[in-house]
Amino acid sequence: MFTGIIEETGTVESLDHQSSGDRITIGAKLVLSDLAVGGSIAVSGVCLTAVEVSGESFSADLAPETIERTSLGDLEKGSRVNLERPLSLGGRLSGHFVQGHVDGTGELLSLEAVGDENWWLRIRVPQPLLRYLVYKGSVAIDGVSLTIAELTDDVLGVAVIPHTYEVTSLHDLRPGAKVNLECDVIAKHVERLLKTMNLPAESSLRVKDLEEQGF
Repeated sequence: MFTGIIEETGTVESLDHQSSGDRITIGAKLVLSDLAVGGSIAVSGVCLTAVEVSGESFSADLAPETIERTSLGDLEKGSRVNLERPLSLGGRLSGHFVQGHVDGTGELLSLEAVGDENWWLRIRVPQPLLRYLVYKGSVAIDGVSLTIAELTDDVLGVAVIPHTYEVTSLHDLRPGAKVNLECDVIAKHVERLLKTMNLPAESSLRVKDLEEQGF
């Protein structure tokens, strides 16, 4: 479990293509302090398992599913990635619950300066993910916990404050780039629970219905 609060950015040192997937090696500093082989780490929002750890880098394997569903397969040597270690017991939940299980990739449309070193980020979202997004709700973009400030058709807009712009890889993005999206897991659980309630198709959900279901 992660929170979407990026600890540092790492640099891709190599991406080796193998018959069963890829192996990525990332140079880092802070996250290596307690990372061990077999430990989890979020790389631009994707939960990976460290298979090699040295004093200056770590390596992880990318399964074909990961390459297909995320943007990690598009990385090149020198690319910067957002890094976050799992939430520790007793740690502060400053962002929101992030699993590192990417739901899909969006297309970056624009990243525009709006004054006082703030930025406005617009992303086109795949149709199947739209039902999980709500105004003022949370979304993880390349592992960064952000608040949805605008939803128009299939485009979401978020404000990026100066600190986030500076300490993450978001400022490396260019129009057309793919970004990893993870919707709020609570929305997915609610959808699943509502499906089990077997409400008639013509009826509308009421507060009373939720109360009767134990909410």
